[in-house]
Amino acid sequence: MLGKPRLRNNRVTEESLQADSGSDCISLELRTADGALVTLTADFRQEVKIFRALILGELERGQSQFQALCFVTRLHRNEIIPSESMAKLRQKNPRTVRQAEEVRGLEHLSMDVAVNFSKGAQLSSHIHNVCAEAKEAIYTREDDVKFWLEKGVDGSMFEVLPQTSDLPDLQRCKLCADRWKPCICSYSLSIEWYPCMLKYCKSRDATGKVSSYKCGIRSCQKGYTFDYYVPQKQLCLWDEET
Repeated sequence: MLGKPRLRNNRVTEESLQADSGSDCISLELRTADGALVTLTADFRQEVKIFRALILGELERGQSQFQALCFVTRLHRNEIIPSESMAKLRQKNPRTVRQAEEVRGLEHLSMDVAVNFSKGAQLSSHIHNVCAEAKEAIYTREDDVKFWLEKGVDGSMFEVLPQTSDLPDLQRCKLCADRWKPCICSYSLSIEWYPCMLKYCKSRDATGKVSSYKCGIRSCQKGYTFDYYVPQKQLCLWDEET
């Protein structure tokens, strides 16, 4: 595990990173300024990314102690360094505050499909553990579903969610006055620092032959906004504050 403090807007965010080259996955965990615990799991073998957010509930407004969400998307090649490279990372000064070298653009995703928790292991074995608290709130995108179906994943685990085209009265939650009406919720998170690329250096041997070798990593920061259907605004109270 690597513990790494990151600096953002003069605020330090502490992250922990773990890599398992045996199961070919990595996980990254951080706590946001509002107290939410965010975990990113990258399953390279299945080409799946899992974002989990444990959000503190507003008890005085009738919410439970915390609310769990899982967003599952396709993992593209070269998004994150391989698990075996991550496992080899060593840091001499883990408490050093670091800033990402590259800020990648905000990704705005419409999560229009629900994932059945009991069947999710077919998509990634990590869903069972990572999304255990979010059994009724696992979301993905129709575009990613098409990719997984082509790989032979069982389509019965997916259920298309209502959209504004199906329900003309369906509003964004921040515009909805009634806490018990369905609406489209938005949740945003940011991964403040992660190893996104390997760096290669060149060397020349005695005969003048040039070769390249791995000589470090490049770090990135990236933000995500997820839009998804909720059966009542009560499940999306943070959206009215944005």
